[in-house]
Amino acid sequence: MPSVYPGLDILQNTFGSSYQPKTNGTTPLQARTDLYPAYSIVNDAKSKAKKLSAEAAHEFDVASQKAQAKTGHIQLYSSQYYAACTFGGLMACGITHTAVTPLDLVKTRRQIDSKLYKGNFQAWGHILRHEGVRGVFTGWSPTFFGYSAQGAFKYGWYEFFKKKYSDLAGPENAHKYKTALYLSASASAEFLADLALCPLEAIKVRMQGTIPSQYKGTFDGFSQITAKEGWGGLYKGLYPLWGRQIPYTMMKFASFETIVEMIYDRLPGSKSDYSKAAQTGVSFVGGYAAGILCAIVSHPADVMVSKLNAYRQPGEGMGAVTSRIYKDIGFKGLWNGLPVRIVMIGTLTGLQWMIYDYFKVFMGFPTTGGAAPPAEKPAQHS
Repeated sequence: MPSVYPGLDILQNTFGSSYQPKTNGTTPLQARTDLYPAYSIVNDAKSKAKKLSAEAAHEFDVASQKAQAKTGHIQLYSSQYYAACTFGGLMACGITHTAVTPLDLVKTRRQIDSKLYKGNFQAWGHILRHEGVRGVFTGWSPTFFGYSAQGAFKYGWYEFFKKKYSDLAGPENAHKYKTALYLSASASAEFLADLALCPLEAIKVRMQGTIPSQYKGTFDGFSQITAKEGWGGLYKGLYPLWGRQIPYTMMKFASFETIVEMIYDRLPGSKSDYSKAAQTGVSFVGGYAAGILCAIVSHPADVMVSKLNAYRQPGEGMGAVTSRIYKDIGFKGLWNGLPVRIVMIGTLTGLQWMIYDYFKVFMGFPTTGGAAPPAEKPAQHS
């Protein structure tokens, strides 16, 4: 029986020999079997990552339990608790500040001489070519020792003063005026922490601000400064350091506590519903946001600290040198290096809070957050 449909020869005679019928090839929505190996590799990587994450969490829990078994149960707000928080602050600040030494080096040199480099990457390339890898990390040792000491005092004293001022204010006032509580506790802590930081900050800035560095290391800088200028030479930048660090730390702690509390308020459930890993993730996010605010608030004083340690002449009064520097650089000069410092301080602050809270979790303490509301008093009936 002849077909009712035209044959291929008829179609080609009608439309030309270029006509070719559609074949049963793959359609746009049809699965491509050639990609199956790639999918398999991705899935294998995901499963291995989950397995490693679970193993790491298990090892962390085991190590945490062993540490807590050795120390015994540490009562919150006891002397052991403050000692543990002091050590956590040492770890959080010493490691992170040392890791960003290359950023700090470029920032300091650009603050002292804004025309020295055209940009950050150009600066690192120039330093690497002329001073080597070691030159990129100029000032790492006073940074490590100085900020380890500062972090220890800052976090330890903050926990102490926060509890002390809360007790003095009472539960209801402590919750009602919690931002003022954070600000006063952090200011008190930083005032003391800077006494430990100032000598090493002076050595660091002089090492980073001179090309080549005038000191071989921390101890060489310490001996040279005390020999030429006495002990006062190590503390001549103390007032501007307070001017930089106290507003910085007040913003760092108060904004962090507030931001973390806001995050949990907007998440479903309460803070206790989330795992410790999730809570430390919130700590990083809150810390990074707080760090951006810190960098902006404290930057003009940071520029002045760099200038003072580099250009202040022996016997020159604080007011005279500050006036002279401001006349040279103007208001615009106070903001030299701000973008670099925002990246540096944001990253630093986020990592510091994450490390600090990880250590608190390791020791069995709650992570840092906003003050809990006071318990409601039962109604009294007459």
